[in-house]
Amino acid sequence: MRVLFAGTPEFALPSLNALAAGPHELIGVYTQPDRPAGRGRRLAPSPIKQRAQALGLPVHQPESLRDADARQQLCELDVDAMIVVAYGLILPAAVLRAPRLACINVHASLLPRWRGAAPIARALQAGDTTTGVSIMRMARGLDTGDVLAERAIEVTADATAGRLHDALAALGGQLLGEVLEDLPTALANARPQDEARATYATKLDKSE
Repeated sequence: MRVLFAGTPEFALPSLNALAAGPHELIGVYTQPDRPAGRGRRLAPSPIKQRAQALGLPVHQPESLRDADARQQLCELDVDAMIVVAYGLILPAAVLRAPRLACINVHASLLPRWRGAAPIARALQAGDTTTGVSIMRMARGLDTGDVLAERAIEVTADATAGRLHDALAALGGQLLGEVLEDLPTALANARPQDEARATYATKLDKSE
């Protein structure tokens, strides 16, 4: 397949690496624009941009995909699938429809529990004893799409957000690779989410 990847932070690295090591044609990477970082507040590339450049992949960094030119550029790439992992930008309906098969998202919870921005932190805060990773077909709502695959892990008593982040990131890359072995079949067998069980992981604020 011709595949496009979109992601920004370290959480997305194992998924990008799995895709780069697989049999599919990875034609480029979308990531957020460089942001000020460090004590000097100098512009710094995202972890995904750095890895994409090391892999020799084309990198695209639009401020927004609501921009007509940026949206058209993406749609003209003619891909079979777009893999999205913690990208941080909203994908308009035209972008969701652009791939021949689907836009696929790797999310750090067992959906429909903990949809939204901070699933790892909220799972710990709630005292969950189990969490995991879901691979879903992206839809217009917030993490509402049909689930193609999921895998659970135990949240141990000594778990921290950092250790859980790393474990789920690695698990997400592994599960993504398995799903992409036969994406059409995974899409055909995807299960709708149970809306009655949905919970939302709102973004952490500084006071928290």
